[in-house]
Amino acid sequence: MRTTVEPVSWLHTSVGRKIIMAATGVFLMTFLVVHLAGNLLLLRADGGAAFNAYAEFMSTNPFIRVLEVFLFAGFVIHIYQGIYFISREKKSRPKGYALNNAGANSSIFSRTMRLSAIVVLVFLIVHLRHFFVEHRLLGSPYTMYDLCKAAFENPWYSLFYVVSMVLLGFHLAHGFYSSFQTLGLILNRRIEAVIKWAGAAFALGVPLGFAIIPLYFLVKTF
Repeated sequence: MRTTVEPVSWLHTSVGRKIIMAATGVFLMTFLVVHLAGNLLLLRADGGAAFNAYAEFMSTNPFIRVLEVFLFAGFVIHIYQGIYFISREKKSRPKGYALNNAGANSSIFSRTMRLSAIVVLVFLIVHLRHFFVEHRLLGSPYTMYDLCKAAFENPWYSLFYVVSMVLLGFHLAHGFYSSFQTLGLILNRRIEAVIKWAGAAFALGVPLGFAIIPLYFLVKTF
């Protein structure tokens, strides 16, 4: 009697999962750049006209609405894969190590990857509830600019926002290089140096760009 063994799906292997996580990571980093470009319109001294026009376009354009589905899927897949690797790591090291000298073999960004992921996830949930759900699903009578202005004039929300951006920077500092490495795009030392430089600039510039926005509104209240 012959028995057949079902081949393990490539998507369910460790390598496959890492590639999926890296690919969704690059996709989400691309989204961050686009999202930042739109959010910087909040800094224009036009009473929110440009930002409201941008928000209206993003919420009514059919192509953008389709992209939102892919964006949501990208977040879910990336988070799911992250949870999988955290769970696997815990199972492989249930008792931990007697002596831990992680600083000798890893950067602070890689060591705080789990913490930064949790903080960014909490921020994402709060952020979506405060803006996307409030404006798009509940039909708030206020414009998106008014919602942002009111939120950022709250010092506690602004502090939460800025701290979240610091942790996002930590997450990106490790994730940027790791994603390109997993996808096999670091072909030589020169490319590696460029990716490291670009990753550092990205991890600093993008979160800083986001953090400037709540600080701008907060300072204006004084």
